[in-house]
Amino acid sequence: MLVKNVIPKHLECISAKLRETGTIVQEYEDSILVKGASTLRRANVKTLPYPGFPTDMQPLMGTLLCLANGTSVITEGIYDNRYKYMNELRKMGAEVQVDGRIAVIEGGAQLTGALVQACDLRAGAAMVVAGMCARGVTEIEDVHYIERGYENFVGKLRALGADIHVDHTPDDVEGSEKIVAIG
Repeated sequence: MLVKNVIPKHLECISAKLRETGTIVQEYEDSILVKGASTLRRANVKTLPYPGFPTDMQPLMGTLLCLANGTSVITEGIYDNRYKYMNELRKMGAEVQVDGRIAVIEGGAQLTGALVQACDLRAGAAMVVAGMCARGVTEIEDVHYIERGYENFVGKLRALGADIHVDHTPDDVEGSEKIVAIG
């Protein structure tokens, strides 16, 4: 996937960690090409203020590391209580342990679709990605976090080929929508 209109230098710490997992990352003047690896490798991540690894990327990296072979460790260096999404990943079959600001991820397991919640904006995005990688159907509740932070999130993912949609309840009660991702 080619990500346009970025300053690759600003993303160096993310690119470095992706490369560590075996992901191919090619940087250009104002874009980055990212290609998935056939086999993902473990990595250790510590969030830090810029130019370190951003805490906002931590849930997405945590999801990636659930799919990687081996044991990975994430150390949250910015915020307390940033691992609520790990309970949701467990519902999908991830093997993760959290102790304070440290999460240990035993990667390599196949995630399975489940009913999960978007605990916050970034965790919600991570649950959607986990759902797209999981076997079966994943329903993500509390999508108001995602909708508030990302414009046309589902539409953009569909445009990239994702099997994903928003499911409205028959009563159309506000806040009752779910994102349904099919892996």
